[in-house]
Amino acid sequence: MSETLEEQTFDLIPLLAILEEYKNQKGAIIPILQRTQEIYGYLPKPVLKEISKRLRIPISRIQGVATFYAQFHLKRRGRHLIRVCDGTACHVKGAMKTVDVIHEQLQTPPNGSSPDYKYSLEIVYCLGSCGLAPVVVVDDKVYGQTEPDKLVRQLKRLE
Repeated sequence: MSETLEEQTFDLIPLLAILEEYKNQKGAIIPILQRTQEIYGYLPKPVLKEISKRLRIPISRIQGVATFYAQFHLKRRGRHLIRVCDGTACHVKGAMKTVDVIHEQLQTPPNGSSPDYKYSLEIVYCLGSCGLAPVVVVDDKVYGQTEPDKLVRQLKRLE
């Protein structure tokens, strides 16, 4: 029987080291969450509960910070982040076809992750490169005038 993320256990030793580092710093919740996300790849609920307990800060306050800032992620993400622009120029040039092909060929739903967590797919609404439409950013590499099948071939080569 598979365990849910809520039931999953996490190695808290790295978290305890982070909390020790910021022990006497009031208002350090953002850097604590940043470092925690670097370790775990996202902010799992059991880890947030541990932060809440150790810092004596209500979980609602910690979740409020984590959900306010776009840099924090409460869901596990894939090793490779694929961001497809669906702003006006990209939409007109077929961005959603790229999303459909990625979903179909890599089993990665829009705003979700592949079952093996190799990929996460996000739809965004402007990457600031309208002249290159349709634009896709994979990890931090920009791909312009993307052809869906060619892009998927490149994605499959990623480790």
